[in-house]
Amino acid sequence: MSDDTTLDPRNPFATPSTLPYGLPDFAAVREEHYRPAFVAGMAQERAEVEAILADPAPPTVENTLDALERAGLLLARAATDFFTRHSADTTPGLDAIEDEVAPLLAAHEDAIQLDPRLLDRLDALQEAADLGTVELAPDAAWLLRTRRRDAVRAGARLAPAAQERLRALNQQISVLEATFGRTVLAASNAGAVLVRDRAELAGLPADMIESASRAAAERGHGGAYLLDLHLPTQQPVLALLTDRAVRERVHRASVSRGSTAPDAARAETETETETDHDTRATLLALVRARAERARLLGFPHHAAYVADDGTAGSVEAVQDVLERVTGPAVARARLDETDRADALMADVPGATLEAWDWTYYAEQARSTALDVDDSRLRPYLELDRVLHEGVFRAAGDLYGLTFHRRSDLVGYHPDVRVYEARSADGTGVGLYLADLYARDSKRGGAWMNSLVDQSHLLGTRPVVITTLNIGRPRDGEVTLLTVDEVVTLFHEFGHALHGLLSDVRYPSQSGTNVPRDTVEYPSQVNEMWVWDPTLLREYAVHHVTGEPIPDPLATALVASQVHDSGFLTTEHLAAVHLDQAWHRLGPDEVPSEPDAVTAFEDEALARAGVALATIPPRYRSTYFTHVFAGGYAAAYYSYLWSEILDADTAEWFRRNGGRTRENGETFRRTVLSRGGSVDPMQAFRELHGRDPDIGPLLARKGLTGS
Repeated sequence: MSDDTTLDPRNPFATPSTLPYGLPDFAAVREEHYRPAFVAGMAQERAEVEAILADPAPPTVENTLDALERAGLLLARAATDFFTRHSADTTPGLDAIEDEVAPLLAAHEDAIQLDPRLLDRLDALQEAADLGTVELAPDAAWLLRTRRRDAVRAGARLAPAAQERLRALNQQISVLEATFGRTVLAASNAGAVLVRDRAELAGLPADMIESASRAAAERGHGGAYLLDLHLPTQQPVLALLTDRAVRERVHRASVSRGSTAPDAARAETETETETDHDTRATLLALVRARAERARLLGFPHHAAYVADDGTAGSVEAVQDVLERVTGPAVARARLDETDRADALMADVPGATLEAWDWTYYAEQARSTALDVDDSRLRPYLELDRVLHEGVFRAAGDLYGLTFHRRSDLVGYHPDVRVYEARSADGTGVGLYLADLYARDSKRGGAWMNSLVDQSHLLGTRPVVITTLNIGRPRDGEVTLLTVDEVVTLFHEFGHALHGLLSDVRYPSQSGTNVPRDTVEYPSQVNEMWVWDPTLLREYAVHHVTGEPIPDPLATALVASQVHDSGFLTTEHLAAVHLDQAWHRLGPDEVPSEPDAVTAFEDEALARAGVALATIPPRYRSTYFTHVFAGGYAAAYYSYLWSEILDADTAEWFRRNGGRTRENGETFRRTVLSRGGSVDPMQAFRELHGRDPDIGPLLARKGLTGS
């Protein structure tokens, strides 16, 4: 990369975007703009921070905290645009840039965080505040606390030799994470299952078959059908396919991603060698590097390092919650396993229940017991109707927001929709972008990014984006969703609301900039409106007849929330336990050979009590991008941790009248608007008047009697 620290003024990153709300000017950016913008951005931030640290004046809020928050804006513009685009619409060129800049960005962050002058200045400001010579507003006091903590956790107090080793580890980790994510994407694309006989797709609705036909044609297999893989282990088609052999092919393709295990189910488009898609050596090197870094920083392992920075506080606290949920969940799953096995035996005498059978027979059981299944529900769950009359309507009822399509604004891909969010009085709040359809260039899963952080200090209003992987329908046809996809849409929009309703001074405290183990709290709360009976009848309307969902079907759908909760909770817990097991290793305890990964997994799952052959983890290690490429390392427990807060808060909403403007305003004021400007547990206690209770979570999952 060039050493030039100047940026051509014609580069779109040279100045802030002039588009509404500072929306990145995606249409103006080309790949060649990123490298010079990264170089100049890093140089500029170093100069800005150096000016702060060299200031002879005593530290104040203005010359230290405010100044640090204003530093690095050029780099932030370039990085936000790049990583948003790279995760959702990557190219070989963007992959190459990531390889180049990832270690440089790690070194850049270390150069700032490890400078002892920064911690000295922050300590001096804290001392002045303690003496009363400097007055700190509550948000500034919290910012100072977190910045001092971050500097210590980054290694600012380490000896020079230890710091040098830390820098090397940080660069290595950044490269390994990028490599893992890219390899999983390639493995998932290559692992898609090719089916040549339409009869083998019996059970799938017509639009899903059409989508598979189009996917096959796009990859040179006209007349065949391609079943793309979603990121989690369980693939949606397994609940619908009646052909057991095809179900097995799909399952084996899913769980073999990232390994060199034989995989006869891969698409015939595969040209790379199996080694090209093997993540095992990468994940072992990553676990080892994280463990060594944790030791350098004074922690026994990476899990302890991560828990120390969250609201959990310790791995013991995390383990306590896991144990309180694992037993009831597995007990419930064992009971259901008998029912699933009996159902299989009725169809295939003498057959043994396998992992690829469970969701199919669970769906059959749901259909029989509740007279509801995805095949009956999908015609009522049309994407645009769900988005506008479900997701947006709930936000309007609760927070007074309305959403207006801005066709004059564009994203980085034609699929991206841009909406302007406005308050009840018509005032503009921010922009909401939605990138909803799957494509080969997009990594799996669903997520939310902040493109512009709300900040009174910088005078910026929020711009947020949610990204999903919904199958694309044929041109001219509507998009029908599964119930799980509806839940995901509401969930990711909950993150978006956290960003849109932020009302803070400092950009680093905006929206979802909260401890990792509470970031899922508002998004999971927003899921509750999926099941709100009155809202359900607004968004669940038949896409052909226009008839609202029949009352018996709506009632059955709401009742089905706890259906198969043993399976769903156990597969999630298995992934959490795997994450914890890998990251509770010391550097000398990490296996050295890739072939040891499976044995380590098996032992970890057995030790945790979740080794059920019929319920594999939601993510196996080899494609667990949340923890090996996505920022959730040793923190995948945060979904469960946040769900405790969420279930408790959902009960609060119900006790106080549900989806009302008053309730929404209270939740906005105490939680959503404050972002990371306060301790999240303080915000929770202000809302509830007490600490969280795990009871509502167990009741919601139907596990109280297990």
